[in-house]
Amino acid sequence: MDMKVQSRSEEGHDNVPTPQRVARGLGWFSIALGFAEVIAPRTALRMAGVSGEPGLVRLYGLREIVCGTGILLSSRPAPFLWGRIAGDGLDIASLAAGARSARKRNAGRAVGNILTLAGITALDVYAAAANARGGSPRSRSGDEPRRDYSTCRGFPRAPDEMRGAALADFVIARDMATPKALQSYTRMGPRR
Repeated sequence: MDMKVQSRSEEGHDNVPTPQRVARGLGWFSIALGFAEVIAPRTALRMAGVSGEPGLVRLYGLREIVCGTGILLSSRPAPFLWGRIAGDGLDIASLAAGARSARKRNAGRAVGNILTLAGITALDVYAAAANARGGSPRSRSGDEPRRDYSTCRGFPRAPDEMRGAALADFVIARDMATPKALQSYTRMGPRR
């Protein structure tokens, strides 16, 4: 018997991230970045290629931690994602101001970081817009019908009426039945 087992990722179901998964990833990214900015603000400034105030970087880190925690703990992460977008705007403005005063060798690094932030901001906008609508953009465009389960009330009959209903016409397949030699041990115990 040659059976191929196919994982969910091979079928393609897990390859497309949902807006909720994107938001969750952004939440964890925000927390990690926030802790890095709070713990080592000078290193963050040096890696960004700008000179600046470490106290301001710590405040930006606290903002990232608050937004990330809100995204992960809230059942409606959209407001926290919009907060991330506003924060990204502040970060881009700060990097642009720092890039103007940076030395020539660090200016390229600052511009690269601004472009990276622009990409992350685009991801934030996607996640915020999709989560504000309550799902992916595709599910709101009318391509998929909405399922309404408001009229479902549970089981069609009471549990006492359903108990044993499957056994009424059930027949054990011959290859699954207990062999005749062992049947005396399965129902009443061993014969004496």
